[in-house]
Amino acid sequence: MDKYYIVVKCSGAGAQLEMLIALLMDLGFEAVQEEEETITAAIEESLYSANEVAAVFKQLSLSFTTERIAQQNWNAEWEKSFDPVLVDDYVAIRAAFHDAVPGVKHEIIITPQMSFGTGHHATTWLMISLMQSIPLEGKSVIDFGTGTGVLAILAEKEGAKEVLGIDCDEWSIRNAKENILANHCKAIALLQMEKMTDDRKADIILANINLNVITANLKSIEKASVPGAIILLSGILESDVPGLSEILKGMGWYPSRVAVRNGWAAIRIDAL
Repeated sequence: MDKYYIVVKCSGAGAQLEMLIALLMDLGFEAVQEEEETITAAIEESLYSANEVAAVFKQLSLSFTTERIAQQNWNAEWEKSFDPVLVDDYVAIRAAFHDAVPGVKHEIIITPQMSFGTGHHATTWLMISLMQSIPLEGKSVIDFGTGTGVLAILAEKEGAKEVLGIDCDEWSIRNAKENILANHCKAIALLQMEKMTDDRKADIILANINLNVITANLKSIEKASVPGAIILLSGILESDVPGLSEILKGMGWYPSRVAVRNGWAAIRIDAL
């Protein structure tokens, strides 16, 4: 039996666009599509709260419409809107039906279903950009909130010896498996769970989720970090960086780099 999703559309968000996306993501929305000042966001019907969504739009004085769409129909709409993504000359993310992209170090082929992390959103782009400067050869990696598996796939392509992708969403895990196979990856394991594992250790930890999930799991991220680990955090607004940095400093972690794109931020931490 097909799942159903509630699709929310909003036009004219203007300067509040990024804040709206962040608030919807905090409610569990996935697959946020941005087109100029219009967004379309989907959430599994069982997770949808009409009151919570209405409160978000009231807070921002914005109007919205909703539509109930079967999963397979939503996937078809998502695929139609999927264009290749370039991160400098480092990575191209494309679907199998796109032509090869010349002149990049890595191509990642994904099935453009509704899992978050296609590279279109600024946070995924930022994570990939920061990964350029991380020595991944022979390293162990945990990708917390793996979504489509793009970051995990990139880690293996950069020479990581073992990668664990974690996500709470069954559909994301299934999509990540499909993408791992499409990219001929052999070193990636997937784990469906709600929180960061604290019984595995890694040299590199990637967490592209949202501020609330990151802060709730910082202790587990700390436990999973080997001495000298490198940690990348994203899914956070630029305005949230000072507050999160204070929390990190309280743990003895000091951001070594903050990258920003379209109001979103990614933080690199070099753990002691």
